Amino acid sequence: MPEKYLKKILGARVYEIARETPLEYAAILSQRLRNHVWLKREDEQPVFSFKVRGAYNKMAGLPRAELKKGVVAASAGNHAQGVALAAARLNAKAVIVMPRTTPQIKIDAVRNRGGKVVLFGDNYDAAYDHARKLARKRRLTFVHPYDDPEVIAGQGTIGFEILKQHAQDLHAVFVPIGGGGLISGIAVYIKQLRPEVKIIGVEPEDADAMDRSLKTGKRVVLDHVGIFADGVAVRQVGRETFRLTKKYVDEIIVVSNDEVCAAIKDIFEDRRSILEPAGALAYAGLKRYVERTRLRDANLIAIASGANVNFDRLRHVAERAEVGERREAILAVTIPERPGSFKRFCAAIGNHSITEFNYRFADPKNAHIFVGVQIQDAREVKKLIKVLRAKGYPTLDMTDNEMAKLHIRHLVGGRSPNTVHEILYRFEFPERPGALMNFLNKMGGAWNISLFHYRNHGADFGRVLVGMQVPPKDKKAFQKFLDSLGYEYAKETGNPAYKLFLS
Repeated sequence: MPEKYLKKILGARVYEIARETPLEYAAILSQRLRNHVWLKREDEQPVFSFKVRGAYNKMAGLPRAELKKGVVAASAGNHAQGVALAAARLNAKAVIVMPRTTPQIKIDAVRNRGGKVVLFGDNYDAAYDHARKLARKRRLTFVHPYDDPEVIAGQGTIGFEILKQHAQDLHAVFVPIGGGGLISGIAVYIKQLRPEVKIIGVEPEDADAMDRSLKTGKRVVLDHVGIFADGVAVRQVGRETFRLTKKYVDEIIVVSNDEVCAAIKDIFEDRRSILEPAGALAYAGLKRYVERTRLRDANLIAIASGANVNFDRLRHVAERAEVGERREAILAVTIPERPGSFKRFCAAIGNHSITEFNYRFADPKNAHIFVGVQIQDAREVKKLIKVLRAKGYPTLDMTDNEMAKLHIRHLVGGRSPNTVHEILYRFEFPERPGALMNFLNKMGGAWNISLFHYRNHGADFGRVLVGMQVPPKDKKAFQKFLDSLGYEYAKETGNPAYKLFLS
């Protein structure tokens, strides 16, 4: 079985369209981590992503008659561009089904490469099902984004290049995981020739289908997939990719989105290149691995898998990078509501720089402040909290509180004495016209909206915080309303950030 893949990888036709990308030494990152860090620059492919390798290899192997009929794919990003470019090179027609939530920049990129875009559904699953139906109805060949031996072999050429470009000792290769095509191809190749090299997969904490599948022993379907690292936002990994990963991958590391933001910033500081979240995922895992193992002076490679990032998403990345690097702590501190308290609080913080300070008068006795503080590492946060509490300042660490970081920091001071029976929910709205009206229409005039916060982050889905006044007797009716929406949601009424700053 592995011999079959070796033959496929060595005979792959990817270089008719893809380039052999450089393996670059990251001097600043290497010095910071006290290891030798190398980046495999797949963001320098013609479509700014590795996806063109697998798409072209699959399509180049199709009979001319099938190419003439055309191909169809489902994707919201990099795979779509890879298929469109491959079709243009092979003189084939390509239909790309994309969710209606896909940002216009990605739709335009596919159309500019000659692909016919069909917008369907609010998520990838809906687009995938529609693409399958089109394939059957129009007799088109479906090009799977990851669960296909030819696609896996195309991605496996990266493993071939790594061993050719790095002949010396190599401790580990870190690979981002979505559906598993990239890591399967790299792992099956490298493990046959250099079995001592560790292959380590990296997933975001809100899209960790492979990690959960390996722990369970079978492919799981995630109830919810995070939207930040959209290049790896897959609810279920492939059948073949799961088999190969289980056999050839050494371990999976799961990282937070804040750690991914920090990785994007780190790579920019070293290479002056801006990767998409999924593109920086492998390096985020590499950092976590070095911190956990205390490894020193080893050669480590991270796949920089793509750079198709929406410009407006960079605002969110910049906000969260310092938190992800553990160079900023977000604290909720209670101080006396009297003149001079702020000055005394700043003195208690000592030589830590304040990065953010949010406050509004709400209580004649106590002031609840939302404060960002510059730190060096996670241990320093605990030490600072201990000092503040010892000086009589009740303090809560909000550094890992998603609602606090995403919404509360923009709403501090928004208290109201008239919000009776208020409950708080966090929603993910599809980022398209009509999403808010759908929410309001289904809600009707049953309950008053007492709080609403939304901020565009350049993602396919918008994160919205909504407060509603719902009497206890309406509990069942309200749950029915939530279930009818079709939006992801989470109750936040019990969140300490809400209790301190808004309720």
